[in-house]
Amino acid sequence: MDISNTEVASRRAFPPLYTSSGDQGRDRLAFIHILERLKTQKRTGWVNHKIPNPERQNSFFTFCISDHMYRMAILAMLATDQTLDVSKCVMMALVHDLAEAQVGDIAPNEDFTKEEKHRLEKEAMHNFVHVMLHNSPAAQRIESLWKEYERGETAEAKFVKDLDRFEMASQALEYERNHGPSTLQSFFDSSIPQIRHPEAQQWGRDLMEER
Repeated sequence: MDISNTEVASRRAFPPLYTSSGDQGRDRLAFIHILERLKTQKRTGWVNHKIPNPERQNSFFTFCISDHMYRMAILAMLATDQTLDVSKCVMMALVHDLAEAQVGDIAPNEDFTKEEKHRLEKEAMHNFVHVMLHNSPAAQRIESLWKEYERGETAEAKFVKDLDRFEMASQALEYERNHGPSTLQSFFDSSIPQIRHPEAQQWGRDLMEER
């Protein structure tokens, strides 16, 4: 997320990586439980732009990581491009930010290089796949999808990246609509112009027209 208008955040600390218990079932449950963090960890850009607390009673607004991934998965299901493997796109959307269960949503203004951010996320995924899930076939599928997204070379990976951008812009518009004028222009500037897939581009144009 683009949060260039905010103060540089202090360098965050990370919880220790999980250490195997030696029991496959117990380690798998540890992975399932760590996913809960994605339901509670906020998306850094919204927090730094002081969007009101989404956990407040009767609030319509959420900005946790799992909400973002879930809507991306539904967006993938809306694709009509028959050259895409839509099932793969759905699964990729659901795992693309999985490492953030361990490292959180590291924003561009934080004191981390792109290389360091990638290293931290790669370490988290290795811990999930090899320590918690014992490199099972399911773990290998998760890792393969995550790596494909990170490389950004396939049509599916590129499309899911476009969904990442579009979903962020959609959320920004919804916050503007419900909270009045704000300073969220940077979220539109860093997302909509970067969308490359024709269908996602049309969604972006529709969104901007609605705005």
